[in-house]
Amino acid sequence: MIPNLQLLQSACRRARIEVVYAAVENMTRDGRDRSLDYKISGIDVPRGSWDAQVLAEIAPTEDEMVFRKTSSSVFVSTNIDFVLRSLGVRSLIVAGMMTNRCVESAVRDACDVGYLVTLATDACTTDGAERHEQSLLGIRGYCRQRTTEELLTEIAGLTGQG
Repeated sequence: MIPNLQLLQSACRRARIEVVYAAVENMTRDGRDRSLDYKISGIDVPRGSWDAQVLAEIAPTEDEMVFRKTSSSVFVSTNIDFVLRSLGVRSLIVAGMMTNRCVESAVRDACDVGYLVTLATDACTTDGAERHEQSLLGIRGYCRQRTTEELLTEIAGLTGQG
């Protein structure tokens, strides 16, 4: 998954496609701001902790945005929709982890608020191949599903690099 994320990052950066990140991180030290789901599930990521950091292998550049979220959906617990609309964004490529939680929530919510969503199927992961595949089946109607290689070809075609 990480090599595929790196390939997509590089292609998007070359094509001047905005790259943004969502990371789980409490706004408070005691996590009282977390969603009920996160509280029940025991997901507690203290502000500034190691667990709240984007992996070094896919770290944002100095001018890329990181949305700190306190629920499974980046569209529910951040201002990402406002920012994307301000940038004039109409379509999204979604990738990351966990396929059956955060990724699936982002795909559904992005589609419901009017974005054209493409899911990079091999740039996502969760705790088990069966869960990953079930999640892909469950969100099929909410997004196009493409492999990293297919997306790299599309991006290259958009920029005349292919």
